[in-house]
Amino acid sequence: MSVTNQTCLTELAEPRKTHQHFKIFKPYGFLSQFLPEKRKKKHLIGELFNFPDKTMAIGRLDHDSEGLLLLTTDGMISYKVRSKTIEKEYYVQVDGAITAEAMLLLQNGVEITVNGSTYLTLPCKAVKLESEPQLPTRGRKIRDARHGPTSWVSITLCEGKNRQIRKMTAAVGFATLRLVRVRIGDIHIDSMIAGDVITLTNFDTTINR
Repeated sequence: MSVTNQTCLTELAEPRKTHQHFKIFKPYGFLSQFLPEKRKKKHLIGELFNFPDKTMAIGRLDHDSEGLLLLTTDGMISYKVRSKTIEKEYYVQVDGAITAEAMLLLQNGVEITVNGSTYLTLPCKAVKLESEPQLPTRGRKIRDARHGPTSWVSITLCEGKNRQIRKMTAAVGFATLRLVRVRIGDIHIDSMIAGDVITLTNFDTTINR
């Protein structure tokens, strides 16, 4: 029997590895990683659940951001989700009564700084929300309402530069106070609360269709 045939038979005889996938509500103050950084005592997402070996976060949410984060043991799935073909939607609370002009700027693209260089963000979906979205209370208070009004907007991106949304709202004059990712592709945060972990059983099908 040839080496090639032997290899093919071996591959057929061995069961395909079954990967595992999860969605979590990353709490405020947690890092989207499993290994701690040197000399930094921070909460890590690995504290939320007994995840299997080789589980990786698909993309990141920074320390101050919350919401939907996908995890997987499949590197190919991770690459697919992080591509520009998959939408990521965020609910963003900004400081002040955001204007129609600022919303238009966000939609068309604004200049931000990425790795020390100027970067023009891609056009995106940005919609002002008429009322405050139903989200779990954040672990740390935003600020006192006596300091003035705030606004909520929905921003949907197909890219993910470091702290991009915070830089975008700052560029149009409205600082981000709270940032919650609520959707990745067709996967929604639904009624999850901070720290929740849900196993996804049809993730491969959902993300590859």
